[in-house]
Parts: sequence; C-alpha cells; structure tokens
Amino acid sequence: MADNYLDKKLEEHNARKGSATNTRKQTTLHTLLTKNRSCRGYDASFIVRDDQLRSIIEVNTLTPSARNGQVLRFRPVNHTEAAKILPHIRLGSALRELNLPLPGTEPNAFIVICTNADDNRFVYIDLGISAQSMLLRATEMGLAGICIGAFDKEAIKQELNLSMEPQMIIAIGKSCEDIRLVEIKEGESQTYYRKDGIHYVPKLRAEDLIIK
Repeated sequence: MADNYLDKKLEEHNARKGSATNTRKQTTLHTLLTKNRSCRGYDASFIVRDDQLRSIIEVNTLTPSARNGQVLRFRPVNHTEAAKILPHIRLGSALRELNLPLPGTEPNAFIVICTNADDNRFVYIDLGISAQSMLLRATEMGLAGICIGAFDKEAIKQELNLSMEPQMIIAIGKSCEDIRLVEIKEGESQTYYRKDGIHYVPKLRAEDLIIK
C-alpha cells in the first residue's frame, strides 16, 4: 500500500512538473510574439556582431520549408557594409512624412534573403516562415528587427555582388523605440501611427479573427 501511495504521489508530481513546463513554454512564446514588433529606429551605439547574425540565420536549419525545397539563401550584412543598403530601402510606408528611419537611428546590420527559385507561392511561404522565425530569434536575443519589402532589388544585388535575386531584407539591431499594441474591433483602422513619440500598432481581437 505504501508503494502504491508513493507511486501515485510521484505520478502527481511529474504531472504538475510537466504542466508547469508547458505553461512556461506557452508564456515564453507569447512574450516573444508580443515583443517582436517591426522596429524602425535603432540604437546607433549598439553594433550587431557577426556571430549574432549567424545565430539568427541558423534558425533556418530548423524551420519548415514548402516541399522541403529549402530554396532560400542568406547574406549577412554587418556594420561595415550597412551603408551599401541604407540608401536603397524605405521604412514606414504609412508614415512617409517622417522619412524613417530618423537620422541617427538607422539599422547597422541586415540579413538579405535571396533565391534563384521560380517566383511562386511556395517561395512566399518559405519567406514568411523564415522571416518570422529569424525575427523571433532576434527578439529572444534581446534585439529587434523589421521585414523590408520596399527596396531597390537591382541596386542591392549590385552593391553586394549577389549572384541570386534578393527577395526580402531583414534589418537587425537594438531598438530605441517605444512600440505598443492597441486592440481594435473589426472595421476600425489597422494603420499604425505615432503619437507623442510612441509607435502604436492596431491589432484585431481574437473574436474578430475567428470564423463562426
């Protein structure tokens, strides 16, 4: 009877331990997703290291890939080459009047995502998975970033002497912005905006995302 009692208590302890572990994992993912905001202003005094860029790129050895094609390749760009990128990108299309990034807050590191695969939906699937995964890894490392789709492809290709076609650019750095989420209802404006130096990002409620 004593043995059965001890076995039962051990099972209960392991169940509680497993539940707590699962809770921590869910909380960690929620925290990363909340912190992972598109950053358009960076601390110029913080220099992103080469090993940090590599660590971010390495998540692509673990992520899913449509048809397991693994067609994406990645060109890290550190602070010594950042000036080649900056003139050819645009940030904050909804805030064109600000000409972001503001002087002195430019990112000093990038990851250029490239491929020579045919332009199709499977490439776009991979791009989305890759970009989000790399940004989550950057957030986990205490960094910030943004996906950049508005850039001069030919200029970037020439500046970096790329043999592949650039598809997306990820800026990486230490954020100097205050970015906050704002809950909105279906039909309200989803355009991000700034007020008193704070960047607000409207996000729909879960109940408006679920099809009933």
